[in-house]
Amino acid sequence: LVLSELIPKTLGANNWQSLAPFTARESGGITQHIGAYQIQHKKDLITFLDTPGHAAFSNIRSRGANLTDVVVLVVAANDSVKPQTIEAISHAKAAGVPIVLAINKMDLPDVDPNIVRNDLLSHEVVVESYSGEVLETEISAVKRTNLNKLLDNILLQIEILDLNVEHNKLAEAIVVESKIETGKGSVATVIVKNGTLKEGDHFTCGSAFGRVR
Repeated sequence: LVLSELIPKTLGANNWQSLAPFTARESGGITQHIGAYQIQHKKDLITFLDTPGHAAFSNIRSRGANLTDVVVLVVAANDSVKPQTIEAISHAKAAGVPIVLAINKMDLPDVDPNIVRNDLLSHEVVVESYSGEVLETEISAVKRTNLNKLLDNILLQIEILDLNVEHNKLAEAIVVESKIETGKGSVATVIVKNGTLKEGDHFTCGSAFGRVR
């Protein structure tokens, strides 16, 4: 789960395959839905879910935490822990999902990332440099500093979780979003959690059913 500030401009739009519409054209420029984006880092594909950061969309962020395997907690070094940060930590803990910390805006003068680390202690988020288990990266979204290191830490956390997918099984997927699209009919963005989903496959989702087109 990655906040929109890192997607997709930070890592370069050419590296991203959009699995859902980008939201720059939405009302007020605020993300109002869960978007999904995929990037290849080294030999691995990482799928990011982009949830709205605005306070009004707490339920969407909660749903995003329940969909994902790893939560990337982005905290600005000049602001430290804010109410949305505390909420994101709460969602991650409720979903039982590990956190990878990204301390952003390290390009600004006179910022101290240790303030972020210390503030997170009161919310039971203990980073590796403080003898905890939360992987951490100091980054700059503007300068694109340490972004590859952040991706390395995400892959390391996935390796620690020992997540495995059985490609030869029937697909099991979670619907991120669904809508009616002119000329296409019912369209859904899904995250395949196990197995392989192919064109022509039959599917069921609650009371709905159909074929993958």
